[in-house]
Amino acid sequence: MSGLQHALVGDWHHAVWAAVKAIALFITAAAAFRVTQRRTIAEFTPFDWVTAVAVGAIVGRTATAADTAYLTGAAALVTLIAAHAVVTRMRFVPALRRWVDPPVRVLIRDGKIDERNLRRSGLTRTDLDAVLRQHGHESPTEVRLALFEEKGAVSVLPAGPSLPDR
Repeated sequence: MSGLQHALVGDWHHAVWAAVKAIALFITAAAAFRVTQRRTIAEFTPFDWVTAVAVGAIVGRTATAADTAYLTGAAALVTLIAAHAVVTRMRFVPALRRWVDPPVRVLIRDGKIDERNLRRSGLTRTDLDAVLRQHGHESPTEVRLALFEEKGAVSVLPAGPSLPDR
């Protein structure tokens, strides 16, 4: 087999084993994630993103590396997902929550921008203006409250007539 043919086709035995390991790792990851808390992509925290990327890296590396056994990849997967589950549970311990989830920050209160919280959130004035436009507001003066949420989204409550007392 020529060098080019080997580079493109390789050994079909390795391809079959890579497919078998990929399916086994997929099933292992799916089972491990099934017993832990489910979240949608829109609700991902930084820890969720790190876990998702690392799981993909482990599955990809283990499946395609001839020198890495399924058991090695499965051990890494289960350990990683267990660590993610522990971090997820830490969110319910008040003393540890701040380390896992950043605090909600007020970006705008009664039309006034809090520059310090804007910087702490890693946002520029241009970013904030874009978010306001996405929510249908032309300027901060139209906003009663804008919050930088734990998950990285910005919630905007418009200024308007106050609700009557009941």
